[in-house]
Amino acid sequence: MTAPKSFARPTRRRLLSGLVAGMIALPLALGACGDGEESGGDGKVELSFFWWGGEARAELTEKALDLYTAKNPNVTFKKTWQANQGYFDKLATLTAGDDAPDIFQIDDNFLSEYATRNVTLDLTTYQNSGKLDLTKFPEGLWKYGVVDGKLAGVAMGENTQGLVFNKTKLEAAKQPLPTTGMSWDDFITWAKTAGPATKVAGTMDPSADYKAFWVWLRQNNKDLYVNGQLGFTKEDVQAWFELWKGARDSKATPTADIIHEGNATDITKQLVVTNKALTSWVWANQMPELQKNTKDELGVVAYPGNPSAQWPRASMYLSVFRGTEHKDIAADVLNFLSNDPEAGAILGTDRGLPSNLDIRKSVAASTDNPAMKLSIAFEDEMQAKFGPAPAVPPKGHSTVRSELIKAAEEAQYDRATPAEAAEQFFAASQAAISR
Repeated sequence: MTAPKSFARPTRRRLLSGLVAGMIALPLALGACGDGEESGGDGKVELSFFWWGGEARAELTEKALDLYTAKNPNVTFKKTWQANQGYFDKLATLTAGDDAPDIFQIDDNFLSEYATRNVTLDLTTYQNSGKLDLTKFPEGLWKYGVVDGKLAGVAMGENTQGLVFNKTKLEAAKQPLPTTGMSWDDFITWAKTAGPATKVAGTMDPSADYKAFWVWLRQNNKDLYVNGQLGFTKEDVQAWFELWKGARDSKATPTADIIHEGNATDITKQLVVTNKALTSWVWANQMPELQKNTKDELGVVAYPGNPSAQWPRASMYLSVFRGTEHKDIAADVLNFLSNDPEAGAILGTDRGLPSNLDIRKSVAASTDNPAMKLSIAFEDEMQAKFGPAPAVPPKGHSTVRSELIKAAEEAQYDRATPAEAAEQFFAASQAAISR
């Protein structure tokens, strides 16, 4: 199955100009779009729907949309999907040309960017009226789609940070398993002991991982961002880098080359499944994908420290284009995909654990995948421990993430001291969110 070619391929000139316009201004020509619904003379409506993912996601999404059409025969869909790479370039081009799909998938790297430029429709009125029912969502999850007081996207799945560990190797070596709530120092001490006992490095070094840094900041009464600005200081970054320099020096982590491998590879090749570390720092809903790539049994706990620093994070959202001629219908489609039990059974956990808690319970009861059951059970256990969700990251967040990797690797390879690497990262991050 290949991605349908529902959108015309832009020329190189259009692509380049679209990218510039999309990422700098994203202008919209909305004057011709009224608030009412428009359809053809026969009353039929076609909505364009754009998402990223693989063939498995495409098949599930198409089945769910076909179900909507079966229940609403006057509504059909122009479905387009592609791999993640290049997706946001294409979305920027389409949006800049006022040719955005009616409904599109987005994540928290770009939600603020598109919302603050009036690309996304504010869905608050639909939520308030009950036409978009988010009452079965965890409060922190639906609020993670709010930008500047406007509901810019509906979370299509939930995840949270998860420390995945190799249960088989630890039990074989009679080593204790990591636990939710253990301190960072205790965790590193555990890794120093468990590593030699299992002949595998105790833990992946997560100093380049923005998820781990973010949780650690929240545990120290800071945040990654506050009111659209950096919520931490150079000294905070230095302390974070020094924590992991100590772990590397004590051999709790693998060597810099292997750490780099963990920084650079996708989920299927994380160190916990390539037998190069006993733990990896991932999103908890990625447990099933990790488990498929190792014969050893895996487990998952919260990141070290107080688990209330974690929150229910939207794995991705669906947003509606503000310029669509079919606002009411598009909102109804989002409501259907979020709350219809049949649609929920089709979509499963492909986009994360179902946001609707009733549907999540149903999926958990029906799945025969042990890793998926464990992932759902962990997320459910964390519901009582979660702290408030932070604001959606501001524009420039994707650059902040990549700059953290660069600076952390300077320290990991001893090309820079923690202080020097911290200064590099802090300056680059300030520049990224100030553009």
